[in-house]
Amino acid sequence: MSSSGKVLDPAFQGAGQRVGTEIWRIENFQPVSLPKSEHGKFYSGDSYIILQTTTGKGGAYLYDIHFWIGKDTSQDEAGTAAIKTIELDASLGGRAVQHREIQGHESDKFLSYFKPCIIPLEGGVASGFKKPEEEEFETRLYICKGKRAVRIKQVPFVRSSLNHDDVFILDTPSKIYQFNGTNSNIQERAKALEVIQFLKEKYHDGTCDVAIVDDGKLDTESDSGEFWVLFGGFAPIGKKVISDDDIIPEATPPKLYNITDGEVKVMEDELSKSLLENNKCFLLDCGDEIFVWVGRVTQVDERKTASRAAEEFLSSQNRSKAIRITRIIQGYESNAFKSKFDSWPLGSAAPAEEGRGKVAALLKQQGGGVKGTTKTTTVNEEVPPLLEGGGKMEVWRINGSAKTPLPEEDIGKFYSGDCYITLYTYHSGERKEDYFLCYWVGKDSTEDDQKMAARLANTMSNSLKGRPVQGRIYQGKEPPQFVALFQPMVVLMGGLSLGYKKRVAESGLADETYTKESVALIKISGTSIHSNKALQVDAVATSLNTSECFLLQVGSSVFTWHGNQSTFDQHQLAAKVAEFLKPGVTLKHAKEGTESSGFWSALGGKHTYTSKNSFQETVRDPHLFTYSVKKGKFQIEEVYNFSQDDLLTEDILILDTHAEVFVWVGQSVDSGEKQSAFDIGQKYLHLANSLENLAPTVPLYKVTEGNEPCFFTTYFSWDSSKAIVQGNSFQKKAALLFGAVHAIEEKSNGSPGGARQRAEALAALSSAFNPSSGKQSYVDKLNNSSGSGPRQRAEALAALNSAFSKSSVSKSASASKPSRAGQGSQRAAAVAALSSVLTAESKKKSSDASPTRSAEEAPSEVSYTEESSEVSEQKESEEVAPVSPTKAEDSQPREETKQEEPVAFSSSTIFSYDQLRAKSDNPVTGIDFKRREAYLSDEEFESVLGMVKEDFYKLPRWKQDMYKKKADLF
Repeated sequence: MSSSGKVLDPAFQGAGQRVGTEIWRIENFQPVSLPKSEHGKFYSGDSYIILQTTTGKGGAYLYDIHFWIGKDTSQDEAGTAAIKTIELDASLGGRAVQHREIQGHESDKFLSYFKPCIIPLEGGVASGFKKPEEEEFETRLYICKGKRAVRIKQVPFVRSSLNHDDVFILDTPSKIYQFNGTNSNIQERAKALEVIQFLKEKYHDGTCDVAIVDDGKLDTESDSGEFWVLFGGFAPIGKKVISDDDIIPEATPPKLYNITDGEVKVMEDELSKSLLENNKCFLLDCGDEIFVWVGRVTQVDERKTASRAAEEFLSSQNRSKAIRITRIIQGYESNAFKSKFDSWPLGSAAPAEEGRGKVAALLKQQGGGVKGTTKTTTVNEEVPPLLEGGGKMEVWRINGSAKTPLPEEDIGKFYSGDCYITLYTYHSGERKEDYFLCYWVGKDSTEDDQKMAARLANTMSNSLKGRPVQGRIYQGKEPPQFVALFQPMVVLMGGLSLGYKKRVAESGLADETYTKESVALIKISGTSIHSNKALQVDAVATSLNTSECFLLQVGSSVFTWHGNQSTFDQHQLAAKVAEFLKPGVTLKHAKEGTESSGFWSALGGKHTYTSKNSFQETVRDPHLFTYSVKKGKFQIEEVYNFSQDDLLTEDILILDTHAEVFVWVGQSVDSGEKQSAFDIGQKYLHLANSLENLAPTVPLYKVTEGNEPCFFTTYFSWDSSKAIVQGNSFQKKAALLFGAVHAIEEKSNGSPGGARQRAEALAALSSAFNPSSGKQSYVDKLNNSSGSGPRQRAEALAALNSAFSKSSVSKSASASKPSRAGQGSQRAAAVAALSSVLTAESKKKSSDASPTRSAEEAPSEVSYTEESSEVSEQKESEEVAPVSPTKAEDSQPREETKQEEPVAFSSSTIFSYDQLRAKSDNPVTGIDFKRREAYLSDEEFESVLGMVKEDFYKLPRWKQDMYKKKADLF
């Protein structure tokens, strides 16, 4: 270790320079880089090193290094992987989180890099690989486990491998079968369908048949019969045999050990962060997981010794191989680690860049060549999409146990001593009414008013069937989508509610409530549509700021004060706020340096004031969590590399963007749990405050499945078609995979009325949609505004809904076979006819720009009243769950609907970065300015944006925009 060149393996040159995944396989005890085409293939006889590079808050690169140990790999190869992992970490500045991954017991984080799953292959580099085209297809039986991170394990292709508790996948040359054990988990069944789609595309060129076989349901003429024939015929299957892989280690109270010269010694002191010294290594044993904590100034040899000591510690105690070992560096502790301590002092965040430089220099001095760079750039506020304008805003002020509606001219005025409820009703595209329901909490409001606001807002949400996005917003933390609804928004001192006035009277203090005759100073804090908020501040000269604009109200007179560094937009907004507060007022202008004596007199005299820009940056860094309560303790678990598919209808999840927190509630969640969404959010905020120093006043939202707003869906590659599919997780996934007409019901009621109902539905559809001799078709009637059209459509929809919602689609996915499409094709025809009509109706509505549209066609505008509950109930009873359009002649199974990924845009024309910059001195013309980055050469693209085009276009759109803004390409 005399030189850095000896330590840094040539294979690691340039590692960690861009966001994404890099993989090395250990070959002859040396790491060999694998091309992207080989990513996701893991051979049981080998060991691998995986580097995952991401960006965190502030733009700095974050690193996770995993070394994967195959079940048949040699001990020497596994040891090489562990040592090379530490060397790779040293080259990246010594701050990566390291994870040991044992085949079959991989962490959720590791598996999230290779969705939907990894399927380890037999063999290894020592035995010589066969290329895929050289391999003969072999029928394989897999067991599939996991609700989000899926674990696939090949088991012997024999009947005794099956059981009633798990989900199995049988992959044969011509068909893939999914066997659902009677007691298997619904969410695991849904994830198994994702794996089937993966197998179908990867090994069958997307052409093989797929069938679902339910445990205990035997039909010799169906897919079930075919399935059992492959096992030599049907016979009862036995109970599940518990193996070592099924034993999940239990969490135990954490114990801290000191690692000295490779020896692990328990520490009897109470668990406290103060015990962790920066020049030592420690082991934290949590029963189901081992953490190795490494002090910031420890040497490379000490770090290697600590990692080996952890391995030996587990081995000496004959502990399960499923126990994970995670090594973390001081200052980069994960929430999972920090949560094991009774308290973790706030402010112990990651060291500053200067500190990182010292660490890197120390490691280099010790022989750890530092080749990876740290990217740090200022991150400007990323504004999520705003709600559509043109809706209806209603506002109520809390007054005792009631709410007082605000007159229209006062909507936008908020008093710091009061609480308010706001309801915004709007239309989003072709959807029915959407609701944005919030209660706003003034910083000086009473606790009673705050509780009443929460209670009344919840009552309003329930009366609207839980459809509104429900938010809790504190003064000073208003999110952009809230501010944008008020033009402008003004926060004034004092209060008008009974609770506030009572408290002022009891305290004996003067009431500072703003009136139209007050002496008041109002700061203009923003000019964009999402930030044009004005705030009343203390009427003293020290409140002024040379970079801002202010209004000074003195009785009936109003001055506008323009700081020398303020903008024209601020001046315009100041005039707008003045007109809002005092309509028709004549403004007196006072530019900084030209103020009259009356101006300073109103502020109590002239004093010095600041010239600093008060703008605060908002960083958005989204993370998705599941939660649990164990032994009375609220715990969270992160869903890594999350997507829309992780929003399972049976669950409640928490999306933390750092600027806002969303509690997402699935449709199939118990009604009692749905009501506790805000309690769950509050518990999360308390935990996140202690671990991440997240402000407890950040906006908190409750979002229900099917009613997600644009400022929530922006954090996903959102596919709106997935939101309209009804049922549990398995039914939803099956409907997307096989097509809506083959949606699966787990239990059939076996009612003989099913055929009759279907016949009635088809007859009604035929009457409503198909042209008959001498009669108009339904579409013709609609175009001619015939009054009988809506009635016929309603009858058809009711019959269709009755037929399809109460009967099971026979034989699950087997209905997708063309040979038995009788019933399925009839439904497909019915759905296709319905789709045709709904499409025609949609086109009719969008093309009809006449203001004299009928009341039935015009979009409705809902105003919240005490009768809103009845109105909403009536509307819902008239609506039918949407059905995805399907071609009548298509009896083949539809492929799974893909998520709407950001579209990659390529151009054969190349321009330089200097020409493409938004602020270029030599701008290029005639290009798509929304896609400036697409005209960069591959080399400049990677240099400017820090990643190749392929990786960039895999990012969600909001993150692409963030990178483009940093590079001045937005």
